[in-house]
Amino acid sequence: MVKLIRAEENPILTPSDLSWEDMLVFNPGAVVSDGKILLLYRAKGRMDKISRFGLAESTDGIHFTRRNKPIYAGDNHVYEKRGVEDPRLVKIDDTFYFVYTAVIEDPEGKIDPAWSEQIAKKPQIALAATKDFEFFHEYGVIIKDILGKDASLFPRKIHDKYYLLFREGIGQTYLAISSELDNWSARYPLFDKRLDLWDSKRVGVGTPPIETEKGWLLFYHGVDNNNTYKIGVMFLDLEDPGKIIYRSKEPVFEPEMEYEKIGFFPNTVFSCGAVEKDNQYYVYYGAADQVICLAMVEKNLILELF
Repeated sequence: MVKLIRAEENPILTPSDLSWEDMLVFNPGAVVSDGKILLLYRAKGRMDKISRFGLAESTDGIHFTRRNKPIYAGDNHVYEKRGVEDPRLVKIDDTFYFVYTAVIEDPEGKIDPAWSEQIAKKPQIALAATKDFEFFHEYGVIIKDILGKDASLFPRKIHDKYYLLFREGIGQTYLAISSELDNWSARYPLFDKRLDLWDSKRVGVGTPPIETEKGWLLFYHGVDNNNTYKIGVMFLDLEDPGKIIYRSKEPVFEPEMEYEKIGFFPNTVFSCGAVEKDNQYYVYYGAADQVICLAMVEKNLILELF
């Protein structure tokens, strides 16, 4: 089975001494723009423990320069008073779009003893767009009738419509189709967990779909019965993304290093973004929900999986 290879420089981004990101940096979205790789990453500070988004850029995909201030936070909206989480970033024409999880506290929610934060959260799927990461068009919560997360747009229209992947609750992942970015009433079940396999407890979208000659490539996450987060591969049909044409029976990546096994949420590798560079896929991931790392794989090895 194909396996991703860790960058020797890992972790490539760690918490800084800035108050908004001195606790955790993790789960970045990624996109290539004007010859640079941009990471829109999630960060937390020790003082208020609220998730915000920072921005970092790189020419080699390994060494990043980041801004001193968060570029996006949930300060102005009731639906994200507990922060903004796990952005999936795509560029369509000249506009960057990121779908993310908007979070408020749920006073009636059940707290899982395994959670590092003993807070019950209410997650909803939200969308924002920008051309320059300075000014944002906020669509707000785009699927109002569910609690959901792990959502991403496809990086281009298909048959002149937008396509969206999202997970409802902790259950099934759906494909949604729309002519507009704030109306996703057309929804179809796509994939779920698989008993007795590496993704038996929970699954969800990882990276936004990557267009290839073999189909739409997803690096998605799965959780096994030991609560270990791993990464697998899935291909969707190019013209009909509701059709799965390949799904890996084994993970292509799983926690092995100390920085992946020990941290804020142990035994976790979790990706929200990948890009193609130098005939490789650069997969950016959060390790133990604490630092940002990079793993790479030759493009041809992925395309030869089936």
